[in-house]
Amino acid sequence: MKQVPRGKLTTINHIRAKLAQRHGASIGCPITTGVFAWIAAHAAEEGAAEGEQNITPYWRTLKAGGELNPKYPGSINAQAEHLREEGHIIEPSKGNKPPKVKDFEKALQEV
Repeated sequence: MKQVPRGKLTTINHIRAKLAQRHGASIGCPITTGVFAWIAAHAAEEGAAEGEQNITPYWRTLKAGGELNPKYPGSINAQAEHLREEGHIIEPSKGNKPPKVKDFEKALQEV
């Protein structure tokens, strides 16, 4: 998550695939990866609240399909605000699906 630069994005699934590849596994656990993404996001916000400048840009990590993550600090609204500040367009939610980043695939960076 920390390696994704401003204007770029990744997804939990991309992180899972990279972790699996790095450790010679066929798949990365979606539950474990999601839990650690949550931990990193909340640690980043705690650091920001304490004045740290170089925090993990967790808002650049999306769920599958480019969806925003309601479990990140400040929920979807805070993540959307960060992403808009970096030039991304947020599409409104459809049905019970969270909002997503428009054309997120164009901004994906392999981690």
